[in-house]
Amino acid sequence: MKAEKKPQAVEQITRMLSQNRFVVATDYRGLSVAQISELRGQLRTLGSEYHVVKNSLARFAAANTGNQELDTLLTGPTALAVGQDDVPRLAKALIDYIRVSKSSLTVKGGLLDGRLLESAEVARIATLPPVEVLRAKVLGLLISPVFALQNVLTANLRGLNTLLNARIQQLGGTADA
Repeated sequence: MKAEKKPQAVEQITRMLSQNRFVVATDYRGLSVAQISELRGQLRTLGSEYHVVKNSLARFAAANTGNQELDTLLTGPTALAVGQDDVPRLAKALIDYIRVSKSSLTVKGGLLDGRLLESAEVARIATLPPVEVLRAKVLGLLISPVFALQNVLTANLRGLNTLLNARIQQLGGTADA
């Protein structure tokens, strides 16, 4: 890479690191250009990106963003998968790609909101359900006590209604409630 293009590359990597909360470093050794393009396409559908980076330039970018922890992952051929919104979906896409394609792609580790993750932690994140499911579970947990309270408070009214309807039928009338 020519010297005049290096500052532009560092700026691009810096922008990529600062705009995304989840970064996964991978070793892409053994992947063909077609396989990398296929992986990029799959990640693009998730709103994520996959970039092969030069380690020395990525170190400068990591220092610019205050993510010096990334330096430990920048050894050997490195490509960075970055995503903003759905962290588990990006991790799952990478792990699934490795499993399905049986490629030599390996996950070195990652950064989540500035915290260094090991490859096992990235794999554990991949097992989490999508954000929508987690939100629904939290909402269900918040709403369940309200429904339980409503059931307790209306139980006596339901019992009174049942008792009155039974008495009306016993007297020969028709229960309408």
